Amino acid sequence: MSFRLLLPSALLALWLPLQASAQSVPAAPATPASAADRYVWDLTPLFASDAAWDHERQAVLAEVPGLAAFKGTLGQSAQALRTALDAMSALDRREERLWVYASVQQSTNNGDARNQERVGLMQALSAQLGSARAWVDPELQAVGSARIEAFIAADPGLAKNAYGLRKTLRQAGHTLSPQTEAALAALSPVIYASGHTRTLLVDADMQWPSITLQGQPVKVNETGYEKLRQNPDRAVRKQAFDAFFGKLAQYENTFGSTLATRDRAGTVTAQLRHYPSAVAASLAGYDVPEAVYRTLVAQANEGLPTLHRYFKLRQRMLKLPDLNYYDIYPPLVNLAHSYPPEEAARLTLAATEPLGPEYHALLSHAVAQRSMHLWPADGKSSGAYQTDVYGLTPLVFLNHQNDFESVSTFAHEWGHGMHSMLANKAQPYETAGYPLFLAEIASTTNEVLLSEYMLKTATNNDERLFQLGYALERLRAGFFRQAMFGEFELMTHDALEHGQALNGKKMTEMYCGLLRKYHGADTGVMTIDPLYCHEWAFIPHFYRPFYVYQYATSAAAASYFAQQVLGGGVAARDNYLNVLRAGGSASPYELLKRAGLDMASPAPYQALLKRMNSIIDEMQRLLDQKH
Repeated sequence: MSFRLLLPSALLALWLPLQASAQSVPAAPATPASAADRYVWDLTPLFASDAAWDHERQAVLAEVPGLAAFKGTLGQSAQALRTALDAMSALDRREERLWVYASVQQSTNNGDARNQERVGLMQALSAQLGSARAWVDPELQAVGSARIEAFIAADPGLAKNAYGLRKTLRQAGHTLSPQTEAALAALSPVIYASGHTRTLLVDADMQWPSITLQGQPVKVNETGYEKLRQNPDRAVRKQAFDAFFGKLAQYENTFGSTLATRDRAGTVTAQLRHYPSAVAASLAGYDVPEAVYRTLVAQANEGLPTLHRYFKLRQRMLKLPDLNYYDIYPPLVNLAHSYPPEEAARLTLAATEPLGPEYHALLSHAVAQRSMHLWPADGKSSGAYQTDVYGLTPLVFLNHQNDFESVSTFAHEWGHGMHSMLANKAQPYETAGYPLFLAEIASTTNEVLLSEYMLKTATNNDERLFQLGYALERLRAGFFRQAMFGEFELMTHDALEHGQALNGKKMTEMYCGLLRKYHGADTGVMTIDPLYCHEWAFIPHFYRPFYVYQYATSAAAASYFAQQVLGGGVAARDNYLNVLRAGGSASPYELLKRAGLDMASPAPYQALLKRMNSIIDEMQRLLDQKH
């Protein structure tokens, strides 16, 4: 059974950020020397030194063989079962702390060989630990539901394990022999190796091109591309897209091999476990019905006219004769406003005030600690993430640029942090780890609350248009773009499951068809250059199959909960916070249903589309008033 229902939080840290090149990232904005340590996280609550980390790693490694002593005892009595599960949970907690320390250091300097080595050591440790307890699920299933339920009823100390035990019993038909489970666990570093290879290729080995901007060369790596694509000069944007995707195209075969290997591993594992498909296997692990995924993709396709309305509005506001893929990212309204981290914290606290005094107090305390790694640096990953160790203040990884995007990211990641803190406060370790299906709801709800706060405090129509446009872009990126990614993952896995060859060229063709469909290429909405169809190689999330769709479901859930919180008083607020407090104590799909949200029905997605249309309507009215 899984003792925390997620992979360790540190593994999220390895997968979630969009990776940056180790060769060049923008310099950190000027910051007072006295504040230098304030925005570099303090890892001593985890381990006092690298040597202390390695000492603990070796100590945990030495205890792994001892798990064999519990083999054959799980069905003896409630006390014997609790003793075994408590011992395994204790080892999990120690492993989690080791993982977080290793992974966060790698993401701050991917080029450091010591950081790479620590992550490699943790991958090996996790594989050994998984292999050493591969017998647990088969043994629990052999004991049977009746006896396990009797143990739960007899020993209150098993309450924290009840959901995990029942979930393990439900998966009996997909659990293999202890020997096979041990072999699969031992092979896990091999299964995940292609994602690590992709990270090293992009962050350390690829030589990225440069373009000239204002007489100076600018490196078009992943971080540089993300910045340049927002440039107000259309010619600069096209240069950046051509350079960036041209470089990815050169490695089409390599990226195709690494991603196909990862997808094939998931497909084979699903077949071994007697699932009808890789997507069914992935969702079953989190008690999420496959209907959620299928409904999301269907509703995103139904909603494409709304997305195309947004693109037409974007073309109007940018005063462009036509629209190309490189025209999506520049802001619709330019406001000369700087947002240093102190302002980001102030706005996040103000925007989340409707979530109540407990939330406000916890967040105020957390952001005042040395809990963030804030400024960009050479070798540092791009993007952002939150990771936590049970009982400690979460760690938040950022690349702050003093723009509003950075404020939104600040609020987003501290939404994750607050989810962790509320769940850790309300739940025992075994049920505090919230499942992936819920992971983006708290963060995206914070984004919506921030957007509503900024709209409420806007002082003129330009500020209002900026915020409305930003909200539209977040809905595009968070809902439609992620649904498109989800559809791409279905296509690649379906191809493998039907015996088709899968390589870089085939993936480019698949992705190109989706780009054209989602962006209205065949109806004159937007031009898609075939070179840009190599974008699939830019998305590291694909190495964690069937993860990205949850950004889209969470965008719909966040719209629902934010509107409930803002308009429903204390009861609506507590309804939402209770979802966060629940952590992983129940099926995430059922938790949301109890809170009034059925993610397998079209209703949440239709409500999001209605909100998107209303924002477009308001922006058009404001623009008409100007003329």
